Amino acid sequence: MATKAYILIETAVGKTRDVVQAVRNIPGMRSVDAVTGPYDVIAVLEADDLNAIGQIVTERIHTVSGVLRTVTCLAVAVR
Repeated sequence: MATKAYILIETAVGKTRDVVQAVRNIPGMRSVDAVTGPYDVIAVLEADDLNAIGQIVTERIHTVSGVLRTVTCLAVAVR
């Protein structure tokens, strides 16, 4: 079973469109949406495990020009 995470992204002024387009091209992204509120973009990412999520966030998302800050929220099963 894949690990799912919501990545909340804060972007530099005027960079939201560029960030959305760049993040959509990252393998494992299930959705990437520009939103209103304290964050500018919310991305849904699925990967094999927590380590893979961390690697994608630090190596692929943090390196996108215009990304200022991220918060990663892991999805958990509630029964």
